[in-house]
Amino acid sequence: MRKFGLIGFPLGHSFSKKYFSQKFEKEKIVGCQFDLYEIPKIELFEKIVQENSELEGMAVTIPYKQEVMPYLDDLDPACEVIGAVNCIKIKDNKLTGYNTDYIGFKHSLQSWIGEERPNALVLGTGGASKAVKQALKDLGIDFISVSRKAATNQITYDDLASNPEFLKNNPLIINCTPLGTYPKVEGMPAIPLNQLNEAHRVYDLVYNPAETALMRACIQAGGKSKNGQDMLELQAEAAWKIWNE
Repeated sequence: MRKFGLIGFPLGHSFSKKYFSQKFEKEKIVGCQFDLYEIPKIELFEKIVQENSELEGMAVTIPYKQEVMPYLDDLDPACEVIGAVNCIKIKDNKLTGYNTDYIGFKHSLQSWIGEERPNALVLGTGGASKAVKQALKDLGIDFISVSRKAATNQITYDDLASNPEFLKNNPLIINCTPLGTYPKVEGMPAIPLNQLNEAHRVYDLVYNPAETALMRACIQAGGKSKNGQDMLELQAEAAWKIWNE
């Protein structure tokens, strides 16, 4: 049996298990299974690998996309640039990290905005945001990072509220936080909704629900929005390709 899996915490509403289980069935891929490994701390990762010798590949989700890196034997060069891993290939007892979030987001965003290159606000500083920022750089899109704390090249949500120029000059808003994810569907990043208008676009990496509170607010202001469903599908297929190379 070829085994694949996902590590993260919590994993109650995992996309990956459902996606790969349906893929195996639909494409008649036999002898494969995809399991969830919900671990409350990254130190348990080594135990999972040791106790599951049939594991060939693992997906990595919140909050371990950065924390897992010291446990790997090698990194794809792109991971070193991005600073996060969401895909691990296990072969000959060697663990190699990759980042398919980058691939999924880049292709998904390109298909949505076409040739446009609007300035962006990237909400959140976790592992997913690192892949998003690298994709934006490679697409030639200028961006500003937004978090609860100020840092170099990073503003706060309070800055957005006090200075309308930020939202005016950066019409593409990319939510890389888990806020708004089921079951806490009313959650959203603390951006000033009264500043949204028809020029704005929200790309929310959250996929469950299909329309988040932030997406809905943008649409109600006359703008456009998109969730992270096809990004997830694209990154999952990229991971499957890596595991089978």
